[in-house]
Amino acid sequence: MSPPSAVPVQPVLRACLHLLVVGLLALAAARAVAEDAPHAGAVLAAAVAVGLIYAIGPVLPRVRRSPTAAAAWLTALGVSWLVLLYWTPDGIWLAFPLFFVQLHLLPMRWGLTAVATTTAAAIAGFAWHRDGLTAPMVLGPVLGAAVAVATVLGYQALYRESEARRRLIDELTAARADLAAAEHTGGVLAERERLAREIHDTLAQGLSSIQLLLRAAERALPDRPDNALDHVRQACQAAVDNLAEARRFVRDWTPPGLEVAGSLPTALKQLCATTVKTSGLAVHASISGAPIELPAAQETALLRIAQAALANAVQHGHASRIELTLSYMGTDVALDIVDDGTGFEPDLVAPPGQGADGTGFGLAAMRARARALQGTLIVESAPGKGTAVAATLPVPVDTVAEVSA
Repeated sequence: MSPPSAVPVQPVLRACLHLLVVGLLALAAARAVAEDAPHAGAVLAAAVAVGLIYAIGPVLPRVRRSPTAAAAWLTALGVSWLVLLYWTPDGIWLAFPLFFVQLHLLPMRWGLTAVATTTAAAIAGFAWHRDGLTAPMVLGPVLGAAVAVATVLGYQALYRESEARRRLIDELTAARADLAAAEHTGGVLAERERLAREIHDTLAQGLSSIQLLLRAAERALPDRPDNALDHVRQACQAAVDNLAEARRFVRDWTPPGLEVAGSLPTALKQLCATTVKTSGLAVHASISGAPIELPAAQETALLRIAQAALANAVQHGHASRIELTLSYMGTDVALDIVDDGTGFEPDLVAPPGQGADGTGFGLAAMRARARALQGTLIVESAPGKGTAVAATLPVPVDTVAEVSA
């Protein structure tokens, strides 16, 4: 019974309105018959007509959808009501439910006009039956119209507020779902980037070392079988270490080097010793300051940065000497790796995955590791001038406090 622009009415309210109309019509007809009024038949016929016209409205789709059809139906209903009001003063009580129907089906301006017209007709009809006009005759219909208007306006305001809250909740729910999806996507991408760094700094570097050792063994054969056997043994050990790294991916993220060595300085010295064996370069490690036990995240990052820097110096820098220095400086810890290799232009390094043979992850991975821990990584190099990598990480406040205590 409502056009698309109208505020929907709850079924229970609609049912109450229908019952009120039926009850008032039945009351007017019953009183006319019971009191043996002179025009009881006319009252009964008018009441039935009003009831039939009223009953037609809810079942006509056009009345529910079109304001024009609703106005036509309300006009017919109003005319039949005026006929009933003409025959009996009890018809005045139907004005109250008519107010609600008019305000619901018509635009507000026309609804208020219809209510005012109905109020005036009710006052005039009642005065005609009583042969005079008194204040209560005016006050009753006017108060009824005011209550109906206030009720409808209040209901519409509450409905609009409820709809606004519902839309806000829907928007918040949609935004929350979008945020969750974005966080999930970001987490997936971050995990992929982390795995790429881990694989580059561990498995890929280990496989490169195995490749270099096997090539050295190939060159030593057949003239120097002892040297070739030594290279093969080192390659086997590198393969064992790589297998341990692969198993660690499934188990946890603590580097085997740290597990075995027990501390970052020892792990770095062992890394340098392994690099000397696999590459034949002169690699020297030194520790500056009083070593402290760092959180696993800091130690892992520094060890991975050292692995990547040494691997770059061996594979790409063609260095003959590498100096690694780990410095404990109170609130910061610094790792410096300097080589005398061929050097390069840092600004011309290909993006990750776009270098030769899909390389290019090394520097990006080192920077990402330092940045993830609020640290910095600086690379200084030039063609023919060697390369210097400096990583600095802040020591957590609680760790500094423990050392100071």
